[in-house]
Amino acid sequence: MKYLSIAAAVCMFCFASCKDAKKTEETETRISFFDRSGMDSSVKPGDNFFLYANGAWLKNSVIPDDQSGLGSFYDLVQGNLKRLRGLLEDAEKSKAAKGTAEQKLGDYYASGMDTVAIDKLGATPLKPTLAKIDAIKDYKELMSFVAESNVEGETFLLSYYVDADEKNSTQNIVSFLQSGLSLPEKGYYTRTDSATKAARTALTAYISKMFALTGTDTSTAAKNAAVVMALETEIAKSHRTPVELRDPQKNYNKFAVADIEKQSPNIAWTSFFAKMKVQPDSINMGQPDYYIALSKLLASQPIDTWKIKLKFDYIASNAGALSKDFSDARFAFSKTFSGQKKDSDRWKKMVNRVDEGLGDLLGQLYVKKYFTEAAKSRIDELVNNLQKAFEARIEKLDWMSDSTKQRATVKLNAFLKKIGYPTKWKTYDDVTIDRTNFFANVQSVAAHSKKEEIAKIGKPVDKTEWGLTTPTINAYYNPTNNEIVFPAGILQFPFFDVNADDAINYGAIGMVIGHEMTHGFDDQGAQYDDKGNMRNWWTTSDNDKFKAKTGGVVKQYGAYTILDSLHVNGELTLGENLADIGGLAIAYDAFKMTKQGQDTVKTDGFTPDQRFFLGYAQVWRLKSRDETMRARINTDPHSPEMYRVNGPAANFDPFYNAFNIKEGDKLYIKPEDRAKIW
Repeated sequence: MKYLSIAAAVCMFCFASCKDAKKTEETETRISFFDRSGMDSSVKPGDNFFLYANGAWLKNSVIPDDQSGLGSFYDLVQGNLKRLRGLLEDAEKSKAAKGTAEQKLGDYYASGMDTVAIDKLGATPLKPTLAKIDAIKDYKELMSFVAESNVEGETFLLSYYVDADEKNSTQNIVSFLQSGLSLPEKGYYTRTDSATKAARTALTAYISKMFALTGTDTSTAAKNAAVVMALETEIAKSHRTPVELRDPQKNYNKFAVADIEKQSPNIAWTSFFAKMKVQPDSINMGQPDYYIALSKLLASQPIDTWKIKLKFDYIASNAGALSKDFSDARFAFSKTFSGQKKDSDRWKKMVNRVDEGLGDLLGQLYVKKYFTEAAKSRIDELVNNLQKAFEARIEKLDWMSDSTKQRATVKLNAFLKKIGYPTKWKTYDDVTIDRTNFFANVQSVAAHSKKEEIAKIGKPVDKTEWGLTTPTINAYYNPTNNEIVFPAGILQFPFFDVNADDAINYGAIGMVIGHEMTHGFDDQGAQYDDKGNMRNWWTTSDNDKFKAKTGGVVKQYGAYTILDSLHVNGELTLGENLADIGGLAIAYDAFKMTKQGQDTVKTDGFTPDQRFFLGYAQVWRLKSRDETMRARINTDPHSPEMYRVNGPAANFDPFYNAFNIKEGDKLYIKPEDRAKIW
C-alpha cells in the first residue's frame, strides 16, 4: 500500500502496559485500565504532559537486550507473537493433508525452525543464482537476468508496486520507485556526522562479510565492498529525499512505455514487461531521475561492478533464510540502526515470516480464536461516532468556505471502513510448502507474491484487498481507496478493551481512528477526492488558508529536539502531526457524545476528561534506544512519542481546561497561535 499511516521503517507505536490483570492462556480479565503507578506527579502537566503521564515508568523501565525499545507496543507485539506461535505449533502438529492451510502454515514454520538442516546447507542454496550472475557478459544480459528474476520473486534494481492509479482510482497501474541503496536514504552516503559515518562503516563490513560467507577470499571481499559502496554512493545522487517523497504530485509521473524506453533505454523496459507477460499502456514513474541515472550507469560502469552489486543484493536479501552465520552478520549490521544488543529468538522471526508470507491463512486461524464479534461491534460504534464528530467539526470550521466544507463532508462520509479482517481471504493455491526445504519454501512464497502483484497490472482495483495482515498491530489510511483499515491485531488492550470505560477507549483507539480519518485531510490526503483520485477539490482561498495553517505546524514541531540537539523534521513529519492533532480533537468530541464524556464523576481520582487525556498519553509511552531514535529522525514521518503527546495536547483547548494549564507553563501556546485545522 502507498500510504500506511502508522507503519514505518521502525516501529513507533507504544501502548500503556497494565499490571492489574488476571491472565489465562487465551483470555485476559482486567480489573484496571490505567497505570497510575507509571505517572510522575513531580512534573506539571502543563510543562511536559508526556512525562507527567509516563515519567515513573520511563525511569524504572529497562529495554530488553533483544529489543530496540520498550513500551506497551512491544508488550503487545510480544504477546501477539506468542499467540501466533501457538497457532503455528498446533498446525505443525496437526498432520493436516497436503495443500490445506494447516499443512502450509505448520510445515513452513517447521522448516524454518529446523536450524540444524539450515546450518548444514550454509551458502549452498545461493549457488545456482550466483552462478547465473557470474555468467553475465554485459549490461543487456544483466537486465535480462533482472527481468527473469523479477518473475521468480527476486527484486534487483527495479522496485515497483501495483495499486490504484492515483488519477484513475478504479484501475490498477504499475508504479516504479527509486531503489538500489542499502542504507535507509540518500543522506547516509554523504553526511559527515559520526553516526552516519558509523553506518557507512557498518555497511562496508557487512558487504565484505556477506561475500566472505559465500567463499570469497578476505582480500577480494573487501574490494567488493568498496565497489558496492562506490556504486551506491553514485546511485544515491539520483534519489529524492524523504521530504521530497511526501509530495504526491511530484511523485506521480505517468508515461507510455515507449516514452520510458526513450528516456532510459538501457533498462530495456519492453523486454522487462514481456518477461512478465504483460503489456501495460502506461506506467507511473515515481522518481524518474533514478531510472534515468540507472540507465546511464548501466552503460558507464564496468559489468563486473554490476555483477558484484547484484551478488551482494541477492545474498543480503536472502540472509535471513540461510545459516546462522548469515543471520548473525545481518543482525550485526541492523543493530547500527536499532541498538539491539541481542538478536531476536528464531521462533519470533519465523512467526513474522509466516505472517508476512501466508498472512490470510494465519489470519483466519487468528480471528477464529482471538477476535470476537462483540469487539468488532464496539469498534464499529466507535468509528461511526468519530465520523459524526469529524463531520460536526468540519461544519464549524471558521476558515473554510461552505463549498469546500460540502466536498470535505462528502469525502468523509464516503470512507470505506475495514475493521478486523477481510471479507475475502486469499488461498495461496500456487504455494508449495515442503517441511524439509526451508529455502525452497521462501522462494515459493516470494514467487506467489510477485505473481499476485503482476496479475493486477491493468486490472480493476479490488477494494476488498487489505494492505496489512489480520494479526498486525497497526492501522492505515489509503487515499486511492479512501479507506481506513484497522486489523484485529490492533483491536486489543491497551488500544481497546471491550470492558474498558469510554474515556480509556476513546483516548486510545479513538485517537487512532481519528488519526486515520484525519489522514484523508492532511497535507497529502487532502489532495485526493472522495473517489480516491488525486484532484483538487478546494477553492483557491481555502487551499491558501490550509497551507498557511500547516506551515505553523511545521514550525512548531521543527523546534522540538531529542538526544539534546537532533531536531524533529517538521516537513517530514507534517502529515502525521496533522493526523495526531486532528485525531485527538475528533476522539475527544466523540467521547463527549458518551454518557461518561458528559459526566464529571471521578475514576481513580481523575475526571472523565483527565482520564481521556491520560489514557491517550499512556498509549504512546515508549522508551527507545538512541540508535533507533537517530534513524527515525532521518526517515520516519512520525514524530517521537513525547511530541505525539505534547504537540497535539498543547494545541487543544480542552486539554488546558482539564489540567488548568496557564500562561507560563512550558507547553502553553497562546490561543490565537494554537493549530486549529480540523
